[in-house]
Amino acid sequence: MKQKVAHYIARKQLLQESDRVLVALSGGADSVALLRVLLSLGYACEAAHCNFCLRGEESDRDEAFVRSLCEEWRVPLHVVRFDTASEAARRHISIEMAARELRYAWFEQLRRACHAQAVAVAHHRDDSAETFLLNLLRGTGINGLQGIRPRNGYIVRPLLCVDRREIMEYLQGLGQAYVTDSTNLEDEYLRNKIRLHLLPLMQQINPAAKENLLKTAAHLADASLLYRQAVDEGRARVLCREGRAVRIAALLAERAPETLLFEILHPLGFNESQTEDIFRSLKGQAGKRFTAGDWEVVKDRDLLLIEQRTTLLPPVLDIQTFERGLGFVVPRDKSVACLDADKLPLPLSLRLWQKGDCFVPLGMKGKKKVSDYLTDRKFSLLQKERQWVLCMGEDIVWLVGERIDHRFRVDESTRRVTLVRIVR
Repeated sequence: MKQKVAHYIARKQLLQESDRVLVALSGGADSVALLRVLLSLGYACEAAHCNFCLRGEESDRDEAFVRSLCEEWRVPLHVVRFDTASEAARRHISIEMAARELRYAWFEQLRRACHAQAVAVAHHRDDSAETFLLNLLRGTGINGLQGIRPRNGYIVRPLLCVDRREIMEYLQGLGQAYVTDSTNLEDEYLRNKIRLHLLPLMQQINPAAKENLLKTAAHLADASLLYRQAVDEGRARVLCREGRAVRIAALLAERAPETLLFEILHPLGFNESQTEDIFRSLKGQAGKRFTAGDWEVVKDRDLLLIEQRTTLLPPVLDIQTFERGLGFVVPRDKSVACLDADKLPLPLSLRLWQKGDCFVPLGMKGKKKVSDYLTDRKFSLLQKERQWVLCMGEDIVWLVGERIDHRFRVDESTRRVTLVRIVR
């Protein structure tokens, strides 16, 4: 096994001979084998153990075993304890997900602190086959059917070339003890059901089932490179406004428009069902909204708008009033409103425009609905919702950042000028 792992590390370029490696050490057979084989190959190793405080005395037993093992092999050890259950409840996520996120965040923090070039975790071939089936059952795109990658950033997996049987034989040959996580023998979790029941049944039907799954995952990993290239090219054809909108006509002209839409929206948290609903809305009326986490998708006339939801804050305005001097020139800047101060006797107020609002756009004689003005200016639904108006009583003085009301303009008779400038 030692030579097999060494060859795999070199072929996949996972580690260099001089690398300092942080080894994720749970105390289970897989992680113990990982530590022993890396030490035997001459890597400078430090160990990291997470006590998730989920299994009572058994969690403490694992920590004690890891401490003893690292002391025996003179490996620097780092230990952290997490209140995983409380973290999962606070964030409204599963305990499994909370443990994973806590674990990898701490690994990266520790890797930087001890100047390690990589974090080695003990996933092996059986884990990769189980992950393939897990993602297949949950429903996933091509990216989820590639098994486990040998490298993901600083995370490396040197044991992906061996299976559980080879690991057990390796430890038996060394006479090396390990601990067993009792939850791995329960079928409460879907992954355990796959490990304990589904995968053995598949191998009864076809002894080569696991190997065939792994071959398929490898083929899909290569295919995903071509798929990703096609998706990136499709994104470039249909996205506009710096990636914040999808041109609906361009999307519908694609060969697989719904798939492309899924690839655009899934990274933002939209699931397959939501993407199907959004796709069905494309030929409908404007105004339909869809949300996922911090993101919102709005069906506009010709565009599918993609916005990150934030608290809508009013603009900060600077207001100055002064006597009009000779040679004064009205600024031609949309971020500045130049008004006749003597036509503004009441305090000014700032609000979002409302349905039914009207004003007299500068240069016009009659009133115009704000909604019609914004439509003529080709404002999107989201832009319309964020349009502020500066008012004097019931009258709109300025569509902020757009146009002032003609009645409050500076003309030949103006003696005092009020400048309202958008500061932020």
